[in-house]
Amino acid sequence: MQERTFDLPGGTFHALIAGDGERRLLFLHGFPDHPPSAERFLASLAGRGFRVLAPWLRGYAPSPTQGPFTRARHLEDLGALVDQWSPDSPIDLVGHDWGAVFTYVLCLTTPARIRRAVTMAVPHPRTFAHQLRRPAQLRASWYMGLFQLPGAEHLVARRDFRLVDALWRRWSPGFALPAEQRAALHACLAQSMPGPIEYYRAAVREGASALRMMATPITTPLLALHGGDDGCVLRPTRDDSRLFAGDYVREIMPGVGHFMHLEDPARVATRIAEWLA
Repeated sequence: MQERTFDLPGGTFHALIAGDGERRLLFLHGFPDHPPSAERFLASLAGRGFRVLAPWLRGYAPSPTQGPFTRARHLEDLGALVDQWSPDSPIDLVGHDWGAVFTYVLCLTTPARIRRAVTMAVPHPRTFAHQLRRPAQLRASWYMGLFQLPGAEHLVARRDFRLVDALWRRWSPGFALPAEQRAALHACLAQSMPGPIEYYRAAVREGASALRMMATPITTPLLALHGGDDGCVLRPTRDDSRLFAGDYVREIMPGVGHFMHLEDPARVATRIAEWLA
């Protein structure tokens, strides 16, 4: 893995880059995570002919940690990144968790820049909003309410991010990051707070307008992967095909949880490469 920086209007963003293929693939991480956790997954994609770029998103050090964390700010960041990294050709886009949310939005707002896309662990935002009406999903999403409280970042960071470790165990049962990667993630979060939880605060403020925008069908061909053992976002059951005007497949991957691409990087990378091909 090599690290590269991009001087964008919103600040200097850092990213991992792997592979020397002609096809350019942008990977967007989620919460609470950062690109180094996914090195095996990124290497698996690179080995399948992609040149992969995985940035630290706004709010995650060493990329800018200050806000605002509005939808518009994230879109400006990512749009500028794509324009600088691949100015002459569309890219493939893969997103996990919050990265999946941004993938849906980018496919809707900049379809000419995205050739094909894959989301992991989070369904279409309107589908997830409907899913939050289910008591089981509300219980699984309790942390979103916690993050609205003033000073929640101090609770999250207590005892060396014990709460974050508990979320990982619940969301991907039976899986744990290697000690070195876990320490690197904790160090990133320590330098980043409250950025990572500001996403959830901004989502509450912008929720209604975002859902109205997402009512327009997505035309980009999109594969939505979901772990069969995901303890964070329960399996979607609603038929949301009306939200997609292009090719769309929702697929449940058995034997993996929320962090599917870390649990079984080769299998997930293979399925993604098949779709993007």
